[in-house]
Amino acid sequence: MTQGDLAMEDRLRRRLRELRAEYDKGRQTLDELEGQAASVRATLLRIAGAVQVLQEELGESPRETLAAAPSAADPPAG
Repeated sequence: MTQGDLAMEDRLRRRLRELRAEYDKGRQTLDELEGQAASVRATLLRIAGAVQVLQEELGESPRETLAAAPSAADPPAG
């Protein structure tokens, strides 16, 4: 290999390391965000359940907005 070939290979290997690190960081961020989304969905489900119980106790009919609340089993959008 020539000196130029070695320099090119070095640049390519450095860029590959940078891209792998960037990918790993992005994957970690995505995992954290998916965990937060799951937590919010679970919280909304608990709140919707509590609202439903109180409405039933008061003899009220459930509102449309809560009927459309996402369930914990719903897949995330996107």
